[in-house]
Amino acid sequence: MHVSGLLLVGLVAGAASAPSVYVVRGDGVVGGTLNGVPARIRIDPAAAGAPILTTALANRARLRAGPFGFEYLIGPTRLTGKSAVTRIDFGLGPIRRRVGWTAAPYRAGADAVIGPGLIPAAAVRFELRPARPGERLSVLPLVGQGGLDSAWGERFALLAIGGSPLRVQFDPGRRRTVATASAGARIAGALGGQLAGPAEPVEIAFGVSRPVRSLHLARPLQIGAISLRELGVRTHDFGSVRGIAEAGADPDEVVVVAKGKKRVEQIKLGADVLDRCSSITFDKAARQVRLSCW
Repeated sequence: MHVSGLLLVGLVAGAASAPSVYVVRGDGVVGGTLNGVPARIRIDPAAAGAPILTTALANRARLRAGPFGFEYLIGPTRLTGKSAVTRIDFGLGPIRRRVGWTAAPYRAGADAVIGPGLIPAAAVRFELRPARPGERLSVLPLVGQGGLDSAWGERFALLAIGGSPLRVQFDPGRRRTVATASAGARIAGALGGQLAGPAEPVEIAFGVSRPVRSLHLARPLQIGAISLRELGVRTHDFGSVRGIAEAGADPDEVVVVAKGKKRVEQIKLGADVLDRCSSITFDKAARQVRLSCW
């Protein structure tokens, strides 16, 4: 089997043994199999732990949907999918996992996507580009989604903003850094933020786009060695951005739907930030995310 962009470090004896570090390079797409069928599998730092397939791959692999489905929420948009237990191999030998699939692909360019959470290795390192002299290492706490869906969920770093933890994800495959509405409001309140410019659609996942505006900060948002003065904020979302000042406009022009529903306070770092980083390591054993950036 050909595996591109993948390196296994510290592999102990035995084909089914897990490596201590699973290294992903480039765009994260590796040649693997699902139920013995060849597949292009993307290892993605921002994806859910459980593999999410395209319906076309599920059909090629002749998967039969079991009694458990799943839902993926993007703001007020609800996507439903089917699931089954099958064998998947992305370079470590076949392992049994519950996989899900939807009509829309999670991301173009691959048959399946999986996050670092369920990869059977103590740590998963995403090598984005060659290291440069003078890089600084930033260490953040690593947490899971929690609850009954913890095995399926994403993995997050935690950052303290305004006295409370904020979830941080890493998405080098997306152009822009984007925060949810409630996260944007908290960041703006803590660091003196102002919304500016019109809303523009930004794809989040599964081809679903959300309106995003620019948030300019009077004081920088520090994420380890990374310093942000500007980011995108999803303005029509769960939560509210009504408390954020407008740059030269009436704050009431920002309309937020689903008022009163559970807030999701999360920021997803895109290529505009992560282009300064050579690697991201999810050390599950140490419960740390380590960024090496300049």
